[in-house]
Amino acid sequence: MAEADASTALALHMQFSRGLTLTHEWRHGDEQARALAERLLRGMGSGEAVVCTTVKDAGGGRVVTRLRPAPDGGWVLSGRKTLASMAPIATDFVVSARVEVAGVTRSAAAVLPRRTSGLTVLDNWDGLGMRASGSVDILLEDCPVRLEDVFLRGPLGERDDAALAGQTVSSITMLGIYVGVAQAARDHVVAELTRRGGAPSAGVRTLLAEIEARLHALRTTAAGTLSVADHLAYEFDGDPLERGRRMMFDFQRAKLTVNRLAPEIVADCVTVIGGASYSGSHPLARLYRDVRAGSFMHPFTYPDAVDWLSEAALGGPKD
Repeated sequence: MAEADASTALALHMQFSRGLTLTHEWRHGDEQARALAERLLRGMGSGEAVVCTTVKDAGGGRVVTRLRPAPDGGWVLSGRKTLASMAPIATDFVVSARVEVAGVTRSAAAVLPRRTSGLTVLDNWDGLGMRASGSVDILLEDCPVRLEDVFLRGPLGERDDAALAGQTVSSITMLGIYVGVAQAARDHVVAELTRRGGAPSAGVRTLLAEIEARLHALRTTAAGTLSVADHLAYEFDGDPLERGRRMMFDFQRAKLTVNRLAPEIVADCVTVIGGASYSGSHPLARLYRDVRAGSFMHPFTYPDAVDWLSEAALGGPKD
């Protein structure tokens, strides 16, 4: 799907990844979490629910989304989220927030139907790439939330290496989006060179050979990492803390590789085609913009990935 349109693949990834995390809640959560997860999963499975997960607070973190007790019971949610992919068509929202429980600041995820009062999906997406992902802002103004519609997490900032497994499983298929973008760019170049006919110059042939090698490295890296994740998620019966660390370590190595090689492939494709590809309407121009999104998608962005990977390689702090 990403070969056809990366932003559509990104939106689908958001839906599927939420299905994976909800399935974990349904299998391993407490009674309230299982009931809430089942309700959402049934809606997704029947095709009635499109679930938007939104994590990032707007304003560079200056606007903190918070849950607070409602006077008549339940919760009230206020804040503003940004980069909420698929929000324009979502039927339900899973919103990350902070909440005070017994004097302890904890993380939480509140589930809100689209019709919730105070919830406004803004029309402000103007991204450089991923244009069809609908990654808009969501305004939350004293939105009522039922007690049973909240997933309560641990204390904010608490290190939990076991949770790294869930973060990996819910994000790892994102690698395929950027492999697909690189494949589409390569296929466009090959089709164009075939159309032109004749023998390409030595420089073009060199670039094409490099593109083939990098694409092979991308596919091999993604396939190997997915195999490791499958084993650790379903066949590993050891320490869950160690499982989380191993899954995230392998994923982050692959993510750095994909985030480096995929843009290089697309850039070389632009070089092969030449000035025609510099037009905003050219297929390679769209791919060139879309492929850049991988570097800042969590987990982790490049700076955080460098810190985490180097620390893990050196045997740094563990849970």
